[in-house]
Amino acid sequence: PPWSPALRIIISLVYSIVCAVGLVGNLFVFYVMHSKQARKKSTINFYVLNLAVTDFQFVLVLPFWAVETGLDFNWPFGDAICRIVSSLTLLNMYASVSFLTAMSVARYWAIASGLQARSRPAIFTPSWASVFIWLTACAASIPTAVFSTVVHVSGVSLCITKFPEGEEFWLSVYNIQKIVLGFLLPLLIISICYQLLLRFLREKNPVGAKKPGRRLQGDPLHHCCGAVILFVPFSNMYYTTQEYVYPVTLCLAHSNSCLNPLLYCLLRKDIRQSLRQLLWHQATSPKSRGYSNTDA
Repeated sequence: PPWSPALRIIISLVYSIVCAVGLVGNLFVFYVMHSKQARKKSTINFYVLNLAVTDFQFVLVLPFWAVETGLDFNWPFGDAICRIVSSLTLLNMYASVSFLTAMSVARYWAIASGLQARSRPAIFTPSWASVFIWLTACAASIPTAVFSTVVHVSGVSLCITKFPEGEEFWLSVYNIQKIVLGFLLPLLIISICYQLLLRFLREKNPVGAKKPGRRLQGDPLHHCCGAVILFVPFSNMYYTTQEYVYPVTLCLAHSNSCLNPLLYCLLRKDIRQSLRQLLWHQATSPKSRGYSNTDA
């Protein structure tokens, strides 16, 4: 069944709020990272900056999806914008979850190598790892860029991914790719990293070993609902999922774009210290107190 007008309006408002908060939050991350303290050589900070870039790009496409949802999924922006927005949405999703995964790997490697008598050399530098992530995300989003198009059905323009012959097969492959690359593989890597980290800490401190201070990190909501819909049979449960569960999880997944700056930036001690220094500098500068050179 189609979404009700009230539900579509609520989702459009959520998209708009996430867009506004995400723009401000990620611009704030760029500003903080511009400081000398936060610019120091830190693998995690480098990944946080790349994560902010992906989230910033993602919130830029949310207004298009907000308008489409508000218009009962009628796409008014044409075929070219459909391809661009669809491919950018998927590209930034892949890049975002990949950088979250890279942060977990980097955290394990930093702690494990720091507690060793001889430090381990890094397998991949952050720069090369970031290049690999961006290239992989671009490659994974190519099918969306190629096959996304506007289809007119009963007077309604729909922005969808339409494959050629054997559409059902390729659509299944396409959905499985999103679930594997956007959910299962990152979750597996993150889980392995934290299990190895816990085992490493127990070996180094078997009595009263402490768990890592942060929770297991990932971005499972992006495709958890996609996995549910893929394996739920066409029944009343399927339509209930489409009607109620999918909109809620979709909004929660998109909200990551404005929550990431808080979760992965402000919770870091060095960045909080950098922020305090910036705010103190702004508060104590002559301009902020209304002085000028002519006052002397």
